[in-house]
Amino acid sequence: MKLLRLNALAPDFQLPKTVATIGNFDGVHLGHQAMIAQLKRIAEEKQAKTLVMIFEPQPLEFFKGYDAPPRISSLREKVEYLAELGVDYIAVAKFDNYFRSLSAEEFAGLLKNKLNAFSLVLGDDFHFGKNRQGNSEFLRQYGFEVANLHTVEIDGGRVSSTRIRQTLQAGDLALAAKLLGRPYSITGRVQYGDQIGRTINFPTINVRLSRHRPCLHGIYGVEVMCETASLSDKAAAGNPAQPGIAGYQPSSLFGAGHVGTRPAIRQAHPEWRLEVHFPDVSANLYGLLMRVTFLSYLHGEKNYPSLDALKAGIDDDVAQLLEFRSRTPQFPF
Repeated sequence: MKLLRLNALAPDFQLPKTVATIGNFDGVHLGHQAMIAQLKRIAEEKQAKTLVMIFEPQPLEFFKGYDAPPRISSLREKVEYLAELGVDYIAVAKFDNYFRSLSAEEFAGLLKNKLNAFSLVLGDDFHFGKNRQGNSEFLRQYGFEVANLHTVEIDGGRVSSTRIRQTLQAGDLALAAKLLGRPYSITGRVQYGDQIGRTINFPTINVRLSRHRPCLHGIYGVEVMCETASLSDKAAAGNPAQPGIAGYQPSSLFGAGHVGTRPAIRQAHPEWRLEVHFPDVSANLYGLLMRVTFLSYLHGEKNYPSLDALKAGIDDDVAQLLEFRSRTPQFPF
């Protein structure tokens, strides 16, 4: 897989002929995966390369800012999932005032001349260009071969990023995993926080979210894997007497995850955090790239009246999540 930044390509840059698809691909869910499968079939028949164009930021983030729908996946996560599906090229289009002002003709010219696309796989409601003037029929008239993929349905409903957001916000992790084709996870590096957890004897890792806000919040049982090393080995090396609670996959740890703005903590500027407490672990994990997989929803975020009440609440949460781990020997979905 090769990652391309459209606004940074040299004027004489040239790709081999490509079969392309275009969209946000937020979550890279089963509907997106069906589109990629069709893209690969056509590319193989035509002896061409596959290309996926995605937007960063996503268009609604550009237009609505913080009021835009929360992200299912960061840019990094999208690229990783698309690479796993065997895409040859991922073209990231910087969505800004210049890009939004492209006419339908200019957008089609970019696809043809810059990305060397001759065939397209698109959703049946795809629109593009200034004021959404372009559609599949416009592209056919322009000279492209266009295949429209109909929506994928599961459990009587359309698989879509909107439905997955709603499902995650409702705490239904099993249905979200069904729609995504995998358990929901967030990947990010461990960064320094304000270390309040240490003062109440619940140290946490603070995982960078890389999105303006996440699409779930509350308290969760989570499994954490380090993308660059064995997390269980790191924990054991930090303190062999406190190796932590094993996760479901090799080298992973089970923990209590919190996603939210921490209303119980007085803050001048509240911000979204993903924090994980590992019971019985004492180790330096700063800078490591972690994948946090959400396994069990416990409850929403609570506004405790004091730090003592917060400590008691966390203590109860951890006890309940450890009980979940002990009675769930197999991966929950």
